[in-house]
Amino acid sequence: MINYKITVSYDGTRYKGWQVLKSGDNTIQGKLEQLLSRLTGQEMQVIGSGRTDGGVHAIGQTANFHLDPASAKKGLDAEKLSLSPEALMLYFNKYLPDDIAVTSCEEVPERFHARYGAKSKTYRYTIRTSPVPDVFRSRFVYAFRAYPLDVDLMKKAAASLLGEHDFTSFCGNRHFKKSAVRNIFSIDFSEVRDDKTWEILEIYIDYTGDGFLQNMIRIITGTLIEIGSGRREADSIPTLIRAKNRELAGFTAPASGLCLMKVEY
Repeated sequence: MINYKITVSYDGTRYKGWQVLKSGDNTIQGKLEQLLSRLTGQEMQVIGSGRTDGGVHAIGQTANFHLDPASAKKGLDAEKLSLSPEALMLYFNKYLPDDIAVTSCEEVPERFHARYGAKSKTYRYTIRTSPVPDVFRSRFVYAFRAYPLDVDLMKKAAASLLGEHDFTSFCGNRHFKKSAVRNIFSIDFSEVRDDKTWEILEIYIDYTGDGFLQNMIRIITGTLIEIGSGRREADSIPTLIRAKNRELAGFTAPASGLCLMKVEY
């Protein structure tokens, strides 16, 4: 049995997220598993580092799957294909839709697990504040032009989110039964400015942590936007964390602006 690790990039706009929840769902995991099943003639499982919601993108999603070369040879396509990582990567990219790509493939130890072995994940949220839309990237940003954003206030508020906390107030699943404790290692801001006017055109917020709850980054981002636009106090974050009440936190920022950048092991 060979354990393969792959890195996957995708435009999540037209998908219901990473994870297959029911038969017929249009998901990234589903597309990968369909191709592997076609290759091997067997039902296959692809394990992702974690879920991404519908509409969320990835540059560095990590996944793994196990393949038995002997039994795989019974598949329709396997007889024509070497099962080397290089050949599998070419196979994926030949048959996957244009908005999904496998950017690397390698053999890893049998015990490697894309989800349970992950030490940290980094997501980027992109807010476009320019009055001029970027028509070629509109699916990958959140166009926010309602109010000017004070990035310094957003940074001040974000500092209170660092470390280990119960993030129930920032969880989109109101029926979540497991522990909502997560550790955010860093929240970093960067800006793209106009060369002449020095006006902020885009704001990037990079979140790195040991894991994130459903919609957690999008709710945090919505809360920070409310703070940056003067509709919420910057020092309100500790109170929100203690409250463990989703109703008190900010809006859920759109999925379009969120991208999984990398997973560390």
